[in-house]
Amino acid sequence: MTDTSNDSEKIAGQLEESQEVAPDHPNPHIRDVAAQDISSSIAVAGHPIHAMLVHFPIAFVIATLGVDIFYWWNGDRFWLEVGKWSAGAAFIFGVLAAVVGTLELLAVPGIRARVASWNHAIAAMVLLAIAGCNAGLRLYWPDMVLPSGLMLSVLASLATAFAGWHGGKLVFDHGVGLLISPRQ
Repeated sequence: MTDTSNDSEKIAGQLEESQEVAPDHPNPHIRDVAAQDISSSIAVAGHPIHAMLVHFPIAFVIATLGVDIFYWWNGDRFWLEVGKWSAGAAFIFGVLAAVVGTLELLAVPGIRARVASWNHAIAAMVLLAIAGCNAGLRLYWPDMVLPSGLMLSVLASLATAFAGWHGGKLVFDHGVGLLISPRQ
C-alpha cells in the first residue's frame, strides 16, 4: 500500500514540476501528444504569420478602450471617429489573424491535438464576435458608444487578455510557433 501511495505522490510531483505536455509524462496519451509535430507551417522567412498578425488586433482593441475613455472624459466627437476606425481595424486585423490561425490549427496535427489550442481558438472567436459588434455599433449607432460601446470595449479587452493568455500558454508551455516546419 505504501508503494502505490509513493508512486502517486511521485507522479503528482512530476505533474506539478513538468509541463502539461512532455515526452516523459507518466500518461502515455500525453506522451503521444508531446511527440507530435508542432512546427509552424504558415510562415514567411521563418516567422509564423499568425504570431506576427495578432499584435495588431490586440493593440487596436486596447486603443479603442482608451479612445472610449477619452470620449467619456471630454465628450469631443473627434474621439467617436477615432473609435470607429480603431474598432474597425481591430475587427479587420482580427479576421486576418483568425484566418491564418485557423489554417495553422487545421494544418498542424500537433497543434490540433492540444486542448490549449482549442481554448485559444474559441476565446479568439469570442473576441472577434465582440470586436465585430463593437465596430458595427460605431458604424450604425454612434450615439450608443456611451455606454454600450464602452462596455463592449471593456469586454473586448478582457477577451483579449483571456485569448492572449491561452496563446501565450501555447508558446511558452507547448512551444507552438517556435519551430518552423522544414517545408518552409
